Order: sequence, then C-alpha cells, then structure tokens
Amino acid sequence: MNYELRQQGESRSFPAGDPFLAGAVDGADVIIYLGAPFEADDNVAVILIELGTDCLGVHTGENAGREGSNVLGFARYRNGDDPPSNLIELVRQPGTQESAINAAKALFEVAGFEVVVCTDQVGRIVDRLVRPKYNVALQFLDEGLATAADMDLTCRLGLGYADGPIERLERGGLRHHYDVSKALFDIYATPTFAPARRAAIAKQREDL
Repeated sequence: MNYELRQQGESRSFPAGDPFLAGAVDGADVIIYLGAPFEADDNVAVILIELGTDCLGVHTGENAGREGSNVLGFARYRNGDDPPSNLIELVRQPGTQESAINAAKALFEVAGFEVVVCTDQVGRIVDRLVRPKYNVALQFLDEGLATAADMDLTCRLGLGYADGPIERLERGGLRHHYDVSKALFDIYATPTFAPARRAAIAKQREDL
C-alpha cells in the first residue's frame, strides 16, 4: 500500500534511516504527518498523525463525543532513547470511519508492524499500564526495599521479562519517563502517575 509522508523535524516513531521512511511516495491515498502541520483532506482514504503525549483531538478538534473522520493518530511505542519497538498504537475517535481504520491497519501490518487500536486517551495503552509500575519500582528503590539489581533480576527470572524496571528506565532515560508520567498525571491526577523522585531529578539535571 502506497503512502505519502509530510515530515517536519525528527520523528520518534521513524527516526532518520528507518526503512519505513524510504517507502514513501508522492500523491498516495494515505498521508502520514510526522511533526508537520496537519491539513484535512476528505479525498484520501486515511490521514495519520504521529502523536507524542498529546491527544488526536488536539489536532482535529472535538465535538461532544461525535468527533471522527478519516483522520487517525498513531505512535510507535518506544522506551525513551531505545530504538522504536515493533508495536503501533493506532488512535481512533468515536466517529472514525471504519474504512480509514482498516486502511491504516493494513498499511502498518504490510510494513511488518503489530497494530493495536485504542481510543483517544493520553498514554494510550502501554504507557497507562507501565508508568505506574515504573514509579513504584523507583519508590521501592528510594525506600530501600531492594536494590536496583535485585528488582531487575526478580523481574527477569521470576516474571520472565526481558529486562527489569530500573535498567529499562535508566537505559531509555529517566527524563523521558518524567515527561510521560507528568503528562498522564496532569490529565488524570491519579497518584500512581505522579513522576517518581528520581525521574524528577533526572529531568532537572537535563538543563544543567
């Protein structure tokens, strides 16, 4: 399936050199916005807007739960500075056209990605699941419940995870965890989304 890219600046989903960038053509029926200003177009099958911690509604506007068109949001999950994963979170609105959803899923699946569809919520699926766990792990480290190495080893051996929470956060960058957790906390005010102390310090040190 052909797609056109309209890009301005670096993309977190598809950084420079990503093979997906090379497959773009001009004049396709699917338009993907990577940081570029969004323009509506009812004459194409689907428009895809790359999201960060923002909601799709920021770009399209909202209408009392009736919003939706051929425009969807998406984000390729990425742990901070780590390379992007193979997971695409596809964001729909209540009135999003099913044909647009199907076209977007087909595009990414043909390109080799795993695709999940979710509603337009800050944090989507993955971040709303994992950020509270990361904050608790950082809190446990502060309280001396266990060392970072012991928590990471427990998650790898006891739970079968590929890595532990502390090593994952430090590898990806605690400052990134702060940014995502803060965005979640600002919207939902759920205490478990509040950035942990070590993440806040990492963010403060970013500008030193």
